[in-house]
Amino acid sequence: MSSHTVEPSLPPPSENPDSPRGERELDRTHHPSGPPGPRLPQRLAELVNTHALALLRVTVGIVFVGFGVLKLFPSASPAEQLAVDAATKMTLGLVPETVLLLSLAALETAIGIGLIAGRRLLRPALVAFFLHMGGVFSTLFLLPDAMWQPHSPAPTMEGQYVVKNVVLLAVCLVVAAHEWSRGHHRPRRPDGAG
Repeated sequence: MSSHTVEPSLPPPSENPDSPRGERELDRTHHPSGPPGPRLPQRLAELVNTHALALLRVTVGIVFVGFGVLKLFPSASPAEQLAVDAATKMTLGLVPETVLLLSLAALETAIGIGLIAGRRLLRPALVAFFLHMGGVFSTLFLLPDAMWQPHSPAPTMEGQYVVKNVVLLAVCLVVAAHEWSRGHHRPRRPDGAG
């Protein structure tokens, strides 16, 4: 006669990977020891994704406040003369250069503060931003000798300074699209009205 011994068996792992126990078992198999390496980039990505619009809005706001404040101090901004020359052409020379420069400084600073603060200031800041960008990009046509290299389609250093604003324009288009789409996605009232 032979004897059979029964060895104790472990319960099978949870079939449902969504269960907390299944997740713990999965984590143990993928990360047997040490800190979970792949989780840090994932958490960082989730954090950035959650706050992406605020991050974009605030960074552009900081750039605008910085450039606006620079224009308050004579010769502190490398774009000062370019801005004054373009604004003088746009106003047909009717506004003194000092007034133009102070107005640009105030406008850029106000746009920056509006973007940083958000809330009720965001929409007016975005409108002012897009109007200002219209003026900025008009310099490519108003001051062609300063913007483009002779006999070449390549921009000068000043032209590159203007062209790089397409990045700021793209950022604010994303922020504006989100901001203005919020008004159209209001939840409907349960009674079916509105």
